[in-house]
Amino acid sequence: MFSQSDFVHMERALALAQRGLYTTDPNPRVGCVLVRDGVVIGEGYTQPAGQDHAEIQAMKDARTRGHELRGATAYVTLEPCSHFGRTPPCANALIEAKVARVIAAMEDPNPLVSGRGLAILRDAGIDVRCGLLASEARELNIGFVSRMTRKRPWVRMKVAASLDGRTGLPSGESQWITGEAARADGHAWRARASAILTGIGTVKEDDPRMTVRAVNTPRQPKRVLIDSRLDASPLAQIFVGAPTLVFCAALDESNAERAEALRARGAELVALGNEHGKVDLPAMLGELAERGVNELHVEAGYKLNGSLLREGCVDELLVYVAPSLLGTSSLGMIDIAAPATLEGRTRLAFHSVDRLGNDLRILARVVTAQDA
Repeated sequence: MFSQSDFVHMERALALAQRGLYTTDPNPRVGCVLVRDGVVIGEGYTQPAGQDHAEIQAMKDARTRGHELRGATAYVTLEPCSHFGRTPPCANALIEAKVARVIAAMEDPNPLVSGRGLAILRDAGIDVRCGLLASEARELNIGFVSRMTRKRPWVRMKVAASLDGRTGLPSGESQWITGEAARADGHAWRARASAILTGIGTVKEDDPRMTVRAVNTPRQPKRVLIDSRLDASPLAQIFVGAPTLVFCAALDESNAERAEALRARGAELVALGNEHGKVDLPAMLGELAERGVNELHVEAGYKLNGSLLREGCVDELLVYVAPSLLGTSSLGMIDIAAPATLEGRTRLAFHSVDRLGNDLRILARVVTAQDA
């Protein structure tokens, strides 16, 4: 169904899509390559929200180079959109350009598109094929796919630990367990996320900024804080520079003064309490999805890590393992109770294992009952 040259051009389209890793949010990361008579005539990738999609960029590039679009093949990593959003439909633009063929890596999971773009192209007489390097395209947009199909972000929990699974000394000292390469890589994962989440315990203990600093990025992810009782100090660094979204259990007379102090620092407060007086974590994920959050990057303490995992709110663990031992009395990674039997353990699937300097980076995905 697909030739070797098709694979080559789609791989190039995926490489172009990668350029939008930090910038396209909340839109998907998409790349497009236009080929005519075996020659690449145009390339593009999706620009920040409200600007050109990949197909439009590629067509503009081809025209700037003086190429004719009629009869060309468009390789695009996601089905061309068929609806009016911030920009006009790309499917119509490809039809107007009179391309002969469109090869898409995957269908758009957005219910507003989801096969309609491909159908419109076929109805216009264009040869349409889909499925080339689909898994690679999905990985690049795993958060967008999650938000469209599950109405929740893809949640990635980052932990830096010793080889015996400890994240800090009993005193709380944890800087730095891992080396510089691992810390820089952690910031790269922050940069690709829509939002970075932490808890009140981490804010009180470490007073983190929760910003991207070790890599260059034109966009800072939104900062999200779980603070059930609004105990955060208005002077905490997480409130510096940009509005922070704070989820609490309730907003009433008992915390009105603290709420006003946080709002004065630019915080947006959202009450989503459960019956235990804590933040309803699954409901919080739904709220974040409605706000366009595709990937949620979690950097929190072992208690919040455990709560998120117990409530089914974690999709994968990003674990940096240092070649050191901190001992049993040191702080753990995740606060979860031991299962009664091995059958009740939380199962993970290793997605990748890489070496960064002297440390290991492990990406492990939570295995659900549906996956088992």
